[in-house]
Amino acid sequence: MSSASATAVARPARLRRPGSGVRPTSLTPTSSLSLGIAVTWFSLLVLIPLSALVVTAAGGGWDAYARALTNGQTWAAIQLTVGQALLVTGVNVVIGTVIAWVLVRDQFFGKRVLDVVIDIPFALPTIVAGLVLLSLYGVNSPIGLHWANTERAVLLAFAFVTLPFVVRTVQPVLEELDHDVEEAAASLGASRLTTFRRVILPSLVPAIAAGAALSFARAISEYGSLVLLSGNLPFRTEVVSVRVLSFIEGGNTAAAAALASLMLAVALLVIVALDLVQRRVARRG
Repeated sequence: MSSASATAVARPARLRRPGSGVRPTSLTPTSSLSLGIAVTWFSLLVLIPLSALVVTAAGGGWDAYARALTNGQTWAAIQLTVGQALLVTGVNVVIGTVIAWVLVRDQFFGKRVLDVVIDIPFALPTIVAGLVLLSLYGVNSPIGLHWANTERAVLLAFAFVTLPFVVRTVQPVLEELDHDVEEAAASLGASRLTTFRRVILPSLVPAIAAGAALSFARAISEYGSLVLLSGNLPFRTEVVSVRVLSFIEGGNTAAAAALASLMLAVALLVIVALDLVQRRVARRG
C-alpha cells in the first residue's frame, strides 16, 4: 500500500476535537456565574493547597530543600517510585490497549463480566487491594510466587491500581472509529498490521497518551496497596508516599513538602510531555 493511499485512507478516521470549528462567544450571565463557581471550587481544592505546599517546601530555604531531596534514603525512594511507575505505564499502554481492543472488537462468553471487573481497582479500597495481592504473592503464595517485600511487589501494586486508565480512555475511541475506513484500506491492499499502524493507531494515540498520563500520576501517588505488600523497607521497597509519611511522623514538615513538591513537578512534566505528543499526533492526523 503506497504512502499516499494510506494517508488518504487515514484522514477520515481522524476524530474531530471537541469545539473545533466553533468560534468563541461572549459569556452570558449564567455562564459567567457557572465559570466563577467552577474556578472557585477548583481553587479551593487544587490551586490553593498546591500553593501552600510550595510555600511550605520553600520555607526552609534552598539548602534545606536540597538536603531533603539528596538524602540517600529519600533518593532511593524517588528512583524506585518513578522507575516502577514508568515501567508499569509502559505495560499499561500495551496491555490496556489490547484489553480495550478485545472488549470492543471481539465477542465472547463473559465479555460483560470482564467489562465490569476492569473497574474494580477504581472502587476497591487500596488497603484491601494490598491484602488481596499479599494473599496471592505473599509468603504462603498458592501459586509459588513469593514477591512480597521485593521491588516486584511495588510493580504489582502499581499495575493493579492503574489497570483501568488506558482501557477506559481507549475503549470509547475504538467504539467511535468508522469500520468503513478499515475496509477501504483493506480494499487498497493493506495488510491488517498496516491498517492498524497507519489507520487505527494514529486515532488511538491521543487516548493512549491521556491514559498513560493518568496511569503514571496515579502510580507515583500510591500508598494503601503497598503498606502490606512491599514491607516499606528503606533502600529496597520504600516508595515516596511512605517516605513523605515518615517525614511527617518525624515532625519534618518542610522535608515532606519538599519531596511532595518534587513529585508534583515530575507528574506535571510527564503529563505535559504526553499532552504534547497527543496534540502533535492530532495535528498530523
